[in-house]
Amino acid sequence: MTTETDTGAGTGTTTAEYAPEPTPRLDWAELAPDVFKAMIRLDAAAGQGLDPRLRELVKIRASQLNHCALCLDMHSKDALAAGESVERIVQLSAWEESRHFYTGKELAALELTEAVTVLTDGFVPDEVYEKAAEHFGETELAQLIAAITVINAWNRFGVTCRRTPGHYQPGQHK
Repeated sequence: MTTETDTGAGTGTTTAEYAPEPTPRLDWAELAPDVFKAMIRLDAAAGQGLDPRLRELVKIRASQLNHCALCLDMHSKDALAAGESVERIVQLSAWEESRHFYTGKELAALELTEAVTVLTDGFVPDEVYEKAAEHFGETELAQLIAAITVINAWNRFGVTCRRTPGHYQPGQHK
């Protein structure tokens, strides 16, 4: 159990007791190192040619949708290290109501991210794909689709194995 002591300005000391950190189910990266290394290479290849901040926004949004705490921790830290603002990261969960924080290109990428990530709603709608195609050249669009697909794979490893957030350092897996 983690405790934190906060000494207020002359108000005394308060201690907050946090829930215990869960134990991961499985260290898949250690047990399947060739798969982990291949995922690292795939992730690097998928991100080529994409703006690093856009790439991190996409990774954060997919991770929010997939409830992957490890990836949220990791990509929020990487986004901050890439120069992204806290405000834009916080607003991602409500990007449709916070459109004024993002460019048209970023909005198209976020919409495509949601459509690719939440396939239970059906196919990626033509209008979503066409909007992304208006903002991205074919090569960049292919890279964006690859990046969205790869983060979804990472999320599935993270949530299935219950990887623990909070220990990642920016750029650790690059």
